[in-house]
Amino acid sequence: MKDIARMALEPGMEIGADIYNYKNELIIPAGTKVDANVINKLARHSIMCVSVKENIDYAVTYFEKIRFSNGFAAFQKAYLNALPDYKTMMHQLVFEKAPLEMDKLMQIYQIIYSSLERHELLLDYLYNMLPTEDDLTYAHCLNSALIAGLFASWMSLTPEETNLLIQCAFFYDIGKLKLPNELIWKTDKLTDLEFEKIKTHTITGFQLLQELNVDSHILKAALMHHERYDGTGYPSRLHDTQIDIYARYISIIDAYEAMTSARTYRQSKTPFEVVEIFEKDAFKYDIELLQPVLSRIANHMVGLNVRLSNDQIAEVILINQNKMGRPVVRTTSGTIIHLAHRKDISIVSIY
Repeated sequence: MKDIARMALEPGMEIGADIYNYKNELIIPAGTKVDANVINKLARHSIMCVSVKENIDYAVTYFEKIRFSNGFAAFQKAYLNALPDYKTMMHQLVFEKAPLEMDKLMQIYQIIYSSLERHELLLDYLYNMLPTEDDLTYAHCLNSALIAGLFASWMSLTPEETNLLIQCAFFYDIGKLKLPNELIWKTDKLTDLEFEKIKTHTITGFQLLQELNVDSHILKAALMHHERYDGTGYPSRLHDTQIDIYARYISIIDAYEAMTSARTYRQSKTPFEVVEIFEKDAFKYDIELLQPVLSRIANHMVGLNVRLSNDQIAEVILINQNKMGRPVVRTTSGTIIHLAHRKDISIVSIY
């Protein structure tokens, strides 16, 4: 809510708190819609300032509240100002053979990252961003670079390693810029032929980057980020430490960004859904790199309320370290539910 002068009231606003006259008599209850009669009544009672509801007061879920916060507004402004510059640089690099300006890329990263009031809010803010079709691949890499900086701090990387990981994230999906948008944005299941076409982006990206003077880890991240620790990935079915360590980092970042980014045709997955999927597929990733990321994502949710699939509202009170995607919750009636033991109940939204 915010307090505004009576003279600034406009029809359709909603009164945020009960209004009393000098005799302590209720004259206008909270929730009343402002109209000419309300404004005249306030004037008769010499009420000069009232509370009205803001957009955030109508927000229900945790991420809706984030969307209407001042912190998100500052982040969104910095992000939307920087995205066109990043897009132009990458487009010129790929299609016009412009020289690589790594310093300018890192400046873009710093401008957006420094707009965060708290770094751990980055994931919440990115959760609320929805790229246009033309910006999808660019936004995916820009988001991944931002996430790389945060995950690097969780993985205790050095400043030098952090900068290199951010640079890998800027470039690892560069090969997708050579693919048609309709293929990238296809909502239905890809045909075998379409999937084979998508898979070429790793080699295409590697070849594009070979023409530039970049670190070998950046090259390998582009080529290997779809390799999987168990040997089921592509393009070469590498496994374990055959996969460059930065490609192993990027594979986690890439999967996380893909699951949590909203699309026009689907909603983002909740953090607990993401953690549960990662836990189910943990054998595909380097678990030593994955574990601290999942732990921080899950622990960030402690204390928040969730809606369960049985329509109950509950508070997340404890993270089950063996099943971080299935925490312990307490319902409004005081019932403790260990979701790890209740496969019939799941978290559907966060409040």
